[in-house]
Amino acid sequence: MGIDQATERAPRLGLRRDGLDPDPRVTALRETDGTCPVTTLVGHAATLVTGYADARAVHGDPAFGFEGLPLPPGEVDAAEMERRRAGMLLALDPPHHTRLRRMLTGRFTVRAMKALEPRVVAIVDDALDAMEKAGSPGDLVADFALPVPSLVICELLGVPYADRDGFQERAALTLRSDLPFARRREVIVESRAYMAGLVERARRDPGDDLLGLLVREHGDRSAAEGGIDDDEIAGLANLLLVAGHETTSNVIALGTYELLRDPEQMAAVRASLDDDAALSRVVEEMLRHVSPVSAGFPRVATADVTVGSHAFPAGTVVTASLCAANRDPALAEGLDHLDVTRDPVPHVAFGHGIHHCLGAPLARIELAIAFRALLRRFPHLTLAGDAVAFRHENLIHGLEALPVTW
Repeated sequence: MGIDQATERAPRLGLRRDGLDPDPRVTALRETDGTCPVTTLVGHAATLVTGYADARAVHGDPAFGFEGLPLPPGEVDAAEMERRRAGMLLALDPPHHTRLRRMLTGRFTVRAMKALEPRVVAIVDDALDAMEKAGSPGDLVADFALPVPSLVICELLGVPYADRDGFQERAALTLRSDLPFARRREVIVESRAYMAGLVERARRDPGDDLLGLLVREHGDRSAAEGGIDDDEIAGLANLLLVAGHETTSNVIALGTYELLRDPEQMAAVRASLDDDAALSRVVEEMLRHVSPVSAGFPRVATADVTVGSHAFPAGTVVTASLCAANRDPALAEGLDHLDVTRDPVPHVAFGHGIHHCLGAPLARIELAIAFRALLRRFPHLTLAGDAVAFRHENLIHGLEALPVTW
């Protein structure tokens, strides 16, 4: 299946959603094992693949890389792209990626994240207390889904939560596909400058947070000597800040929205709240079904490579529809529907391969705590109205707001 180039030239099809579903044309591509030309978030011309096996191959095969991507359209030169890439794990290949990821792995293990559970519980309870005090109705996005993971990642990194309006606005802008190139460049520069200021502060007085750890344990050596420089710390922290609140926030909001539209699934989740294993299955099904990251970061074939039935010459830019891959009928039947009682189905909501999401253990803990506390606190939680506004062609899918009553 292809796109009619006479009427639509390389759309941002990988970012388009139909509610929580992939765009119907993306689903049709998967069903026919097709590919099509698309435009990525920042304007790369790419080829879209849609099946689960293909998505894993594109994310896991070392024949695909990031550092060889062509410059995106707009006023960006090679030197600026190098500055943007500094510390940006999702834009790096080994050995640079390996060196930086190794510095963080110990702080993001399941055991390390489990130690954060009491603090996550307290943050969730505080947000629910504030909702209850303000009274019904409320906006679940602004009042709960967004502030909870934002505060968690701020405390982990060492970012002042008081600065949240600024970094949340910048994050939302950079994820939009309709942002003009010049404005995207400004926002990226602003984000880097903000984080560079925090790195400078950490240099003067390193705390027990992640910024302090990177400065203390690795910041005394250059990158060439196996350490990390300030530009890399800023880029790494900026990535973790954005990814650490945007993805989890939108799974909370979109997952709750789905439950409020489906009484049978809501009842099944409520029946799971006292069972850790059952609640873990709920979280995995939510991640699979919601698929907050619509399409993976584009990669470039560094050599001629075959993915399933598709041959990509060296230099081809390829991106995978993660939401379509997570509905692939090759994995199980009925995956277009949420079923929180099903055994966990393999998914690529966190990506795959060496770039698999570093914060996956933290996200799973936050989601379990958030759903458990929210549904216990508000047993009569209900949608306040029939219509909601979904993000449009956004790298991270979500809701603009979710009005609820309780």
